[in-house]
Amino acid sequence: MLDGRRKSIQPMAERLPDGNMQALQQFVNQSPWDPLPVRQRIARRLSDAVMPEVWVIDDVSFPKCGRASAGVARQYCGAFGKRANCQVAVSVHAATDAASCPLDWQLYLPREWTDDPGRCHQAGIPDDIVHQEKWRLALGLLDNVTGWGLTAPVVVADVGYGVSTPFRHGLQERGLSYVLALTGKEVAHELDMEPHQPGYGGLGPPTLPRYRTAPRSLSLHAVDAAAAGHFTEVNWRQGSKGPMTSRFAVLTLRPAGKQSLAGAQAAGGGRNQQDGVLPTSTVLVEWPAGVDAPTGYWISNLSPETPTAQLVRWAKMRWRIEHDYRELKHGLSLDHFEGRTWRGWHHHVTLVTAAQAFLTLRRLDPKVHTLA
Repeated sequence: MLDGRRKSIQPMAERLPDGNMQALQQFVNQSPWDPLPVRQRIARRLSDAVMPEVWVIDDVSFPKCGRASAGVARQYCGAFGKRANCQVAVSVHAATDAASCPLDWQLYLPREWTDDPGRCHQAGIPDDIVHQEKWRLALGLLDNVTGWGLTAPVVVADVGYGVSTPFRHGLQERGLSYVLALTGKEVAHELDMEPHQPGYGGLGPPTLPRYRTAPRSLSLHAVDAAAAGHFTEVNWRQGSKGPMTSRFAVLTLRPAGKQSLAGAQAAGGGRNQQDGVLPTSTVLVEWPAGVDAPTGYWISNLSPETPTAQLVRWAKMRWRIEHDYRELKHGLSLDHFEGRTWRGWHHHVTLVTAAQAFLTLRRLDPKVHTLA
């Protein structure tokens, strides 16, 4: 939390009158302390203080040179907006419009790492760590945090997670409510469309139910909703330049698409989930006045009777995580770590999370505002 542009271990040690670079290096990179109990205490303390309305799933990238740092690979790097050499981590945050804080982290390992045990060993990656897609890591983080005795409110995530049918099934299996962003290119049927179940003649396996009508993109469903006058103006929060306002519509649709067997099994189901019939979902569409096309789409397993203003608030609350990342990176050195090991990286993000938690608690302390 001290001033200073670079906050890797050597510059931090030099700023302290009793700084010991070797001791600090050992504590962060080699010391065997387990970061999970630390994150657990932070998560419980901050959840009590923040009282989150949503848990936000997101991922963040760390540009890196070389190939020795755990998980580094040429992959999409959000910091650059293109493919680049970087590490990527998945995180879950507790958030309201007023405050937020990370609860748990996991470093993503591309297949090029898990297919090379020798490389993993050099970076100190545990033998039981295998390649998992980011949506699987996200579900694992949610399992961790709920295992700490915390209750998820509504899970919010961007398009990268919203388009994953197995991820949505995973949330549903866990009894979690969600509002997840989509692209608008996804296809769906009207609510009154029913899948047809052909008769079973006894030869071979029964034919699975199928829709007899072609699905249409969400963008076309939005055009129909606009023609029917279903869009209404919603004000979801006060911004720096005044109220945040736009037009929204809530649709109830039957998402289309054939789920793969691997995806069905990952979601806890079996072969019968390969029937292309996905659960009826609530779809939120944003179409600002004076704009030629919708600008946002979200899918939810919440009831369509949920107030539109509440759905919008949850959908839009992901903005708060950008505040987290800005503070974590620019103020607290999240992306300044120069170590290469798996253990060192997880130690580092845990210490940065503790620093951000301290600042969040200070901001929420009424005594601080009274003194100010």
